[in-house]
Amino acid sequence: MSARREELEPGSRQHTVLLERARAAMERAYAPYSGFRVGAALLGTDGSVTEGCNVENAAYPAGICAERGAIAAAIARGIRDFTTIVIATEAERPTPPCGMCRQVMMEFSADLEVVSVTRAGTSARWTMSDLLPEAFTPTSLGRP
Repeated sequence: MSARREELEPGSRQHTVLLERARAAMERAYAPYSGFRVGAALLGTDGSVTEGCNVENAAYPAGICAERGAIAAAIARGIRDFTTIVIATEAERPTPPCGMCRQVMMEFSADLEVVSVTRAGTSARWTMSDLLPEAFTPTSLGRP
């Protein structure tokens, strides 16, 4: 286990920062239709943190999930390598990412650690390869 992964143990400073940033992003979510607010904090390998929140739209398919919002914002900043994403919701049980978000996250790392946390503090952890086994990836297209 690398030093970076060890820092992300529950209760560590980095874990606390990611959790706080994900929860703050959740509070800013725009979810007037589902009422299901989600925030995400994405940790880059460079130590940067990028946030995202879900943004719904009356034309439902036009909305975007928090996870994809965080990834898009990180990419716009020039960050493409990630170690962890923390997802905060108001659900009673930790909520894994939707299928579309899983596919987008897999594009960047099969080893990405995904942590889902409820408002009450219950959490679950996975890697992207756990959440999306046998994924369609750039290697499926003959790319490295």
